Amino acid sequence: MHVTEQSRVDPPTVADERALLQGFLDFHRGTLLWKLSGLTGEQLVERAVPPSTMSLIGLVRHMSEVEKYWFHRALALHDSPPKNWSREFPDGDFDHVDPELVEQDLEEYRQIVKTSDALAANYALDDTFLRPGQEPPHSLRYLYNHMIQEYARHNGHADLLRQRLDGATGE
Repeated sequence: MHVTEQSRVDPPTVADERALLQGFLDFHRGTLLWKLSGLTGEQLVERAVPPSTMSLIGLVRHMSEVEKYWFHRALALHDSPPKNWSREFPDGDFDHVDPELVEQDLEEYRQIVKTSDALAANYALDDTFLRPGQEPPHSLRYLYNHMIQEYARHNGHADLLRQRLDGATGE
């Protein structure tokens, strides 16, 4: 099995704030998936930078959990418990990967992203929410910026992992 992903869409260069934020978030989501293109399930679970347990599919699973936490649980107050990690296995999103489950992991990620976008569409950028059990309040504007930063950081990890796997580079 080889992963094939759609191409990334550049964010708009002139748009209102919401469109710019969504555009950059979508660009970074697409970048993460683009880094998987052409790889096998075995390559996607490979921990290419020891001693780190990070893998490309682990990054996708991690971002699934981050999307669910921020958009589903914190913003929309949905009961979306973590699937890939627990107190017992805090790095389960990286440690419990399986090449046979790569397509399932990717489909779950895609569905989580769709739900995140649908949930965010119900709020204005200035609307606020509380993270479960935490203060202070956060705005949807903050959430967009935080997610862009989170993806950008992990896309840097994905760059290194991909280069170690097959030498492929690119922004």
